Amino acid sequence: MSHTATIEAPDLSDRSIIGTGLSAQGRLAMVAGAILLALGVLLGWRAGDPGQLAKIWLQNWLFALAIALGALFFVIIQHITRSGWSVAVRRPAEAIMSNLLWLWVGFIPFVVLFLQDRLAIVWPWFDLASMRLANSAEAHVVDAKAAYLNPGFFFIRAAVYLAIWFVLALLFWRDSVRQDADGSVGRTVRMQRLAAPAVILFGLSVSFAAFDWIMSLNPTWFSTMFGVYFFICSCTAAFSMLALVCLFLQQRGYLRGVITTEHYHELGKLIFAFGVVFWAYIAFSQYMLIWYANLPEETTFYIARQLGGWGPLTVALLVGHFCIPFLFLISRWMKRARLTLAIGAAWMLLFAWLDLYWLIMPVVPEDIAAFAQYDQLAARYAETPSRLSDPVNWLMLAGMLSLVGGFTLMRLREHPLVCRRDPRLDESLRFQNL
Repeated sequence: MSHTATIEAPDLSDRSIIGTGLSAQGRLAMVAGAILLALGVLLGWRAGDPGQLAKIWLQNWLFALAIALGALFFVIIQHITRSGWSVAVRRPAEAIMSNLLWLWVGFIPFVVLFLQDRLAIVWPWFDLASMRLANSAEAHVVDAKAAYLNPGFFFIRAAVYLAIWFVLALLFWRDSVRQDADGSVGRTVRMQRLAAPAVILFGLSVSFAAFDWIMSLNPTWFSTMFGVYFFICSCTAAFSMLALVCLFLQQRGYLRGVITTEHYHELGKLIFAFGVVFWAYIAFSQYMLIWYANLPEETTFYIARQLGGWGPLTVALLVGHFCIPFLFLISRWMKRARLTLAIGAAWMLLFAWLDLYWLIMPVVPEDIAAFAQYDQLAARYAETPSRLSDPVNWLMLAGMLSLVGGFTLMRLREHPLVCRRDPRLDESLRFQNL
């Protein structure tokens, strides 16, 4: 199929900035997001389980953070590889990435809990005295990690991670939108040079943030692959969100003739590669190594996710995150048709959220070592609920997605939806998959 007509069609001056209608929708989404989050917090507070509420907040905040971090990675990797195809979709990715400019606010509740001396309801190692009373063996393991797992260093690291992401998002966004005004090729060169140290800082900060905020929820458990696992969660969420944002904008009449079937095919391949295949590879590799070693301090992570209501949820995650999308997205036509790509992207975005729920919410039974046989343990905790149906979960999810989506639209309201003076724009408009 020839794309000559499509290349001539784009209007990069009149219809490349969103109108007041979408700007109003962005503001409405942000207001709705704030209300939904407030309702979620109110319902969770009235339920009388502050630990559960704090973990639900952590999970949904990390989901929003994962979307923005994956978008930051997308922007970095396009610059470091000097990619041409992605210029047409890079501005929406930059807008999603720019949520990092406000998402640091989501960490403030944990600072408040620390000042109230209650942060142990999320990370139990904040109260070693109680851990020693409950399980002296676990406390001994955490004592050995005291140089790393201590409150002061924990908050210093958190400030460093959030500052790195804030600065990187700000620098890439600022240079990109300023290039629309001055057309300086030097800005492209500067972003390419920044991308090299940025990808290192990104990899280290994301990995250690995953260790601190998720893995240390069970402080005796560890996995050297966990940082990569969270990175894959971020890529899955971000690439899916990017495809949905691009499809939404085109459905509203923007970016016509700019983003083509070829670009959607490429986004579909990224969702398939990272969210389906790479996720399955990392998840299986982590599971296989722990299963083979069969060490009690490692196997508890998976045992807790097999008990009671968590068993069916684990199976659902395997089927829904790998089996179904593998069969659905493996065909090139599914990635090229906009309806099926939208379905696949929405599905993967939901399962990226469910993946984080599966990582964060289960609690390892304190008496797990007292059971000689797994069957006895399974019978003891057969009624353990996953609490997935708790409306607080879904209010928080809807609230965070509304805030991320609304802020993304608000960032696009004053700037072109296309990096229209990027030197590789013509290459992107003429892009065709092999």
